[in-house]
Amino acid sequence: MSTFHDLDLPKALQKAIDGLGFTDPTPIQERAMPVIMSGRDMMGIAQTGTGKTFAYLLPILKQWKFAKTDSPRVVIVVPTRELVVQVVEEVEKLTEFMSVRTLGIFGGVNINTQKKQVYEGVDILVGTPGRMMDLALDNVVRFDEVQKLVIDEFDEILNLGFRIQVTSILSMMRQKRQNILFSATMTDEVDEMLNDFFDLPEEVSLAPSGTPLEKISQQMYNVPNFLTKISLLKELLKDEDMSRVLVFVNNKKIADLVMDAVEESYPRQFGVIHSNKSQNYRLNTMASFQQGDLRGIVTTDVMARGLDISDITHVINMEFPEVAEQYIHRIGRTGRADKEGAAISFVGKHEQDIQVQAEVLMEKEMEVLDIPEGVEIATRLLEFEKDWKKLKQVFKKKKEEGGAAFHEKKEKNKKVNLGGPGKTKPRKTAPRNRGVERARDKKRKDKDK
Repeated sequence: MSTFHDLDLPKALQKAIDGLGFTDPTPIQERAMPVIMSGRDMMGIAQTGTGKTFAYLLPILKQWKFAKTDSPRVVIVVPTRELVVQVVEEVEKLTEFMSVRTLGIFGGVNINTQKKQVYEGVDILVGTPGRMMDLALDNVVRFDEVQKLVIDEFDEILNLGFRIQVTSILSMMRQKRQNILFSATMTDEVDEMLNDFFDLPEEVSLAPSGTPLEKISQQMYNVPNFLTKISLLKELLKDEDMSRVLVFVNNKKIADLVMDAVEESYPRQFGVIHSNKSQNYRLNTMASFQQGDLRGIVTTDVMARGLDISDITHVINMEFPEVAEQYIHRIGRTGRADKEGAAISFVGKHEQDIQVQAEVLMEKEMEVLDIPEGVEIATRLLEFEKDWKKLKQVFKKKKEEGGAAFHEKKEKNKKVNLGGPGKTKPRKTAPRNRGVERARDKKRKDKDK
C-alpha cells in the first residue's frame, strides 16, 4: 500500500499532512488522484466516511500555482451549511503552509458580511447552492477565473431540490473547466444531470450503491408506537457503552419532542440539531459533541450526510427514514476510519415496508431483537400517529372504492352485440342547423317567384 509520501506532493502540502498525523491515503484518494491530475472530468461514487474531501483537495492543491486574481479559481458546492464549515476547515488544515485564501458562504447569516469577504478576494470558494447563486446573481461572485468545479454529495444536493440553482451556476461558468463530482449513490437524476451538463466524466467507483459498511452491526426492534419508542430509547441509554450517540428522526417537531424526553432522564447530556435552530447554535452544539462535552445529538437528516464527526459508537433510528438509501447514509455516521459501529432501528408497523426495502438494497437482513423487559409498552397514540392511522384508512378506502368503481365501469363498457356479426350501428346524422335550413327555403321561394 502506498503512503502520502509516494504521491509526490509539494513540501508545504506534505508538511501539513504530516502535522495532521496522516500516513496512508484511502482507496478513493489513491484512485481519484491520477484522474483529477489528468484534467479529465470525474464522477466519484464512494460511501460516506471514505475520505472523499481529501480525495479532491489533495490533487487540486498539488497542482496549485499562484495567480494574481481576486476571483475564485476553485468552486466547491456542498448541500448543507455544516458541510461548508467542515470543508473550509479541511482546506485550511491542508493549506497551513500555503498562500491560499478560502471562504465559505451559506444562508442563514448576513449576506452583506459575505459580500464584503468576497470583495476582499478569494481563491477557493465553498458554498451551498442557494447562497452561491444569490451572490452570483448580484454580480458579487464571478466565475470568470474558475478552473475547477467540485460538486460534493451530488445526489443529496439534487434530493434537496437544488437542481435549478446548480444549473444556474453551471450556466454562468466558463466552458473550459474541470468538473469533479462526488456522490454516495448514482440516482437517475444524477445520471440525467451528467448527460446534460458534463463531458463524459470518468467514473471512479469504490463501492456499489447501497452497500453497507461492513464494520457496522445492524439491529432492529419492532415497536408498536412512539411512546414505547421513547421508553425503549431511555432504557438503551442506560448502557454506558453508548458513549457517543446520534439519534435520528424524520422532522424537527419530533426532534424537539425526543429531546425533551431525553433531557428528563439524562439532563445536559444531549443536544438537538435541525433546520429551525440558528447557525451558531448548530455549530456550537456540534463543537460540544465533537469535544466530548455532550454524549449525543438528536437530529434530522441534516446530519446524515458528509459530516465527519469522529468516534460515533451508535446510530439510533427512532424513525425509519422515508427513503431506503437514506438509511445507508445515516448508519454511515458510525463505523468510520476502520472502527466498529452499531446501528439500531425502532420500526413501527407503518415503517416495515421501507425497512424491508433497505434490507433488499443492502442485500443484508437486520437482526431482530426483543424489547427489554423494563420497557413500558404504551397503548396511547400521539397526534401524528393518529394522522398516520387516518391516512392509512383513507388510502385503503380509496383503493377499495377505486377497485369497485373500476369493475363497475368495466361491466358498463362491455359491448353487447345483439344483431349478429353483420349488424352495424346506424350512422349518426349531423345535428340540424335551423338557420341554414331557413336560408335555403327562402332561396327556393325567391327562385320560384
